[in-house]
Amino acid sequence: MTQDNMEPEDFGPLETEDFAMSDELDALRAERDDMRDRFMRALAEAENVRKRSDRDRREAEQYGSTRLARDLLPVFDNLKRALDSASDDARVQSAALIEGVELTLRELTNVMTKHGVKPISPAIGEMFDPQMHQAMFEAPVAGTKAGQIIQVMTDGFLLHDRLLRPAQVGVSSMVG
Repeated sequence: MTQDNMEPEDFGPLETEDFAMSDELDALRAERDDMRDRFMRALAEAENVRKRSDRDRREAEQYGSTRLARDLLPVFDNLKRALDSASDDARVQSAALIEGVELTLRELTNVMTKHGVKPISPAIGEMFDPQMHQAMFEAPVAGTKAGQIIQVMTDGFLLHDRLLRPAQVGVSSMVG
């Protein structure tokens, strides 16, 4: 019998083996694809964890001193109040003391600046900004527009780009 004369039944056992091998090959390909998918997801998750830990580390470096900075703000306020309350006579009589307080305040400001703490010092007449200022009172003042700062009680502070404390201000309620 020549190959051309062979009947399809003659290929029976080989065809069954081919189907079994094909099914096994399909199963292996599916398992490979599943493993590749899992591997790619694991790589992506590892990269996300790395990025998240880098971000957390940077934030800890930048903002880890937040509590200390907040605790130093009353010291700044008190030194500034002491200087503001000194009369001209007291400045003459206690020049060395006043100079010491000024130097201490300047050094505190320099250290705070070195560590990313920047003052927010609004000027009288500036417009109130709720992102940077806290209105302590509102009063009508002639010659001002509503929303203008009329008094600054305490400076505010930023730690890098985050608000540490808003500046406490009085705001005009006068229109016109």
